Amino acid sequence: MADTEAEQRISTVRRFNRFYTKQIGLLGEGYLETPFSLTEARVLYELAHRERPSATELARELALDAGYLSRILRGFERRRLLRRTRSKADGRQSHLSLTARGRAAFAPLDVRSRADIGGMLARLGPGEQRRLVDAMQTIEALLGGAPAAKAPYVLRPHQPGDMGWVVHRHGALYAQEYGFDERFEGLVARVVAKFVDRYDPRRERCWIAEKDGEIVGSVFLVRRSRSVAQLRLLQVEPKARGLGIGERLVAECIRFARQAGYRKITLWTNSVLRVARRVYQTAGFRRVHREKHRSFGRDLVGETWELSL
Repeated sequence: MADTEAEQRISTVRRFNRFYTKQIGLLGEGYLETPFSLTEARVLYELAHRERPSATELARELALDAGYLSRILRGFERRRLLRRTRSKADGRQSHLSLTARGRAAFAPLDVRSRADIGGMLARLGPGEQRRLVDAMQTIEALLGGAPAAKAPYVLRPHQPGDMGWVVHRHGALYAQEYGFDERFEGLVARVVAKFVDRYDPRRERCWIAEKDGEIVGSVFLVRRSRSVAQLRLLQVEPKARGLGIGERLVAECIRFARQAGYRKITLWTNSVLRVARRVYQTAGFRRVHREKHRSFGRDLVGETWELSL
């Protein structure tokens, strides 16, 4: 009897494994219709979310054969996705990091993964989603997974009171960091007022980032035309930078724009906003136009960036 029950349990686990690998698209030639295998995609994920790990750390974390991992890393280097930096503490070790090209290659994979999981969850009601997540956490805990760390921040839709915060913080921060005068705050106020007056929830969104109950960032995606969306007012508070909030806000814009049927996202920024420009470039945006102008009390170089979806 015990042997029969054990066999039944083994069969159940194997059936679940077959079901879930198909469910999340692990059986295709490339993971999520990308040129990367599942293992390569996981290595890219670790490189994107770790602070310059060594190959030894990656092999240990992923339980990968060192030789197999080495071949993957060499392949990334040939494609100019990976950079090695010799460790100052131990000359035998190298620190690994993604190049700008590597981050650009990882960004759509990350966005697509989020979109696929979001689509899977969207087919379930709120109660069913909680049951599913609870069951997954139970499986992870029983099989020895590390307890989930508390989320460093959360994203939510806008609510009353948020628009005033967006205008205030843009005005204060851009004056402090870039020397913009009050005319920039006026521009932000007009953008926000237009968003509220014409808001179409089917094709537009505002995301607010919160950390420990405090607003620390925001971004808007608005309708420019039937096929073109515009990303506006990306901002992250200085004390919350380094957590990946800017990248996540832009990724949510891309995900939603695809779901809403847009063919392209455009944005306008200025060359002095170097951190924001790096976020856009990492997400796959490309600069298509630049022009000198004088605005907000400064001589600036305005830039238009675009992303084809």
